[in-house]
Amino acid sequence: QVQLVESGGGLVQPGGSLRLSCAASRNIFSTYNMGWYRQAPGKGRELVAVITIGGTTTYADSAKGRFTISRDNAKNTVYLQMNSLKPEDTAVYYCNGRAVISDIFIWGQGTQVTVSS
Repeated sequence: QVQLVESGGGLVQPGGSLRLSCAASRNIFSTYNMGWYRQAPGKGRELVAVITIGGTTTYADSAKGRFTISRDNAKNTVYLQMNSLKPEDTAVYYCNGRAVISDIFIWGQGTQVTVSS
């Protein structure tokens, strides 16, 4: 059973930056597309960014130009660098893995990001 553990959330002022990390319990990046989702209070979970097994990245419109998803295969870790943060970015951020062949989804426990002055 693969486990995903997020870290790096916290309180930041508008315009600030945070880097979220998602550590996988084993190397899955050759078989799982990895992504970051977020869920704000009272709203549904939405996709923020994805990185495929081939390294292709895709972003939600709200994240384009501000967020960057990347991965370190040696560390079994996916990152989400978030710059120019806005209050509307406040949410619980979840790491996600989607197996390419079986379509199995795995989730981390989430990390809170709060953007406020």
